[in-house]
Amino acid sequence: MSKDMDMLIKEINALAKKSKEQGLTEEEKKKQHTLRQKYLEIFRGNFRNQLASIKVVDPNGNDVTPHRKHKIH
Repeated sequence: MSKDMDMLIKEINALAKKSKEQGLTEEEKKKQHTLRQKYLEIFRGNFRNQLASIKVVDPNGNDVTPHRKHKIH
């Protein structure tokens, strides 16, 4: 995991803890929402990249990766 992602998760967790313990201001709620959206954006991007790197091979060793997967790149 990258440093940016680690920092993002730490901030999200800190706000979640504060939310449970004492509540958040409107500004903090907006920041929490923004951080969560950024996290999901990065997560989805990483997941897409992972899926794009997968190659499907049949028992004979032929590449049978679906054509629509090739369009992801």
